[in-house]
Amino acid sequence: MKVDYDVIVVGGSFAGLSAAMQLARARRRVLVVDGRKPRNRYAERSHGFFGQDGKAPAQIVAEAQAQLTAYPGASVIAGKVDSAQSLDGHFVVTLDDGSRHAGARVILATGIRDELPALAGLQERWGLTVMHCPYCHGFEVAGRALGVLATSPLSIHQAMLIPDWGPTTWFTQGIVEPTAEETAALQARGVRIEPAPVVEVLGEAPAITGLRLDDGRVVAIDALFVGTRTHMASDLPDQLGCAYDDGPMGPVVRVDGWGQTSVPGVFAAGDMAVLMTNATFASASGVKAGVAAHRSLIFKD
Repeated sequence: MKVDYDVIVVGGSFAGLSAAMQLARARRRVLVVDGRKPRNRYAERSHGFFGQDGKAPAQIVAEAQAQLTAYPGASVIAGKVDSAQSLDGHFVVTLDDGSRHAGARVILATGIRDELPALAGLQERWGLTVMHCPYCHGFEVAGRALGVLATSPLSIHQAMLIPDWGPTTWFTQGIVEPTAEETAALQARGVRIEPAPVVEVLGEAPAITGLRLDDGRVVAIDALFVGTRTHMASDLPDQLGCAYDDGPMGPVVRVDGWGQTSVPGVFAAGDMAVLMTNATFASASGVKAGVAAHRSLIFKD
């Protein structure tokens, strides 16, 4: 099959577009396949992203795609990549419409998906009043009654952070039993510790008026922070044979400092390959992967 591209980037959000921009500016032929289901599609605004603060994620992506495709070597197509394989020293991706494209290198920026706790009322509020990142969304709910719903021992760390944005109640859900030292640290931060499990989210979505506990009490809160379990949004890393590492909330694709995976010629960027996840980290990892993919085309050893 004819190799039409130097690099195929799978994923057209912050990481993938950042990677593709480096390659386009290096005057390489780069194809971005955009599945149009980014992790942040539930959020109305993106915050903390330098120069883009307060814009809708879709607006940022649209502007970035327009800037990218102004370069003659860059193309963006909408579609889902169903399969990817190594073939005769290059890589072939097959889209859900049956089309096939070949590139000398592949950058995976397919992201992750969030698994919320099995508590009714969370999903319809996700990205609005139920959130995971205070740096992304905390300022918008600052000063209100805030909650942290435990999903793992790491929620203690989250509960320690949130009081900088507002008065905080930590719901342990019977998952975490804080030590005496942890309890003292939380209390010193003004955190109220609630051991009774939450059974219901109250209010007309997306608003929250409170959380009902299994003993019938209601704790008034306005926004809830939740640490989600995370999963790969695509099985392409498995198809290509990429190795994984155990992240704090789910697997991450194993990469070196430049985004090279365990498979030569395959790079990964964004939330699927970094431990700290937000727009800026995703974009930065995309830049590194794009540069590394370009260098690999020159320094083939």
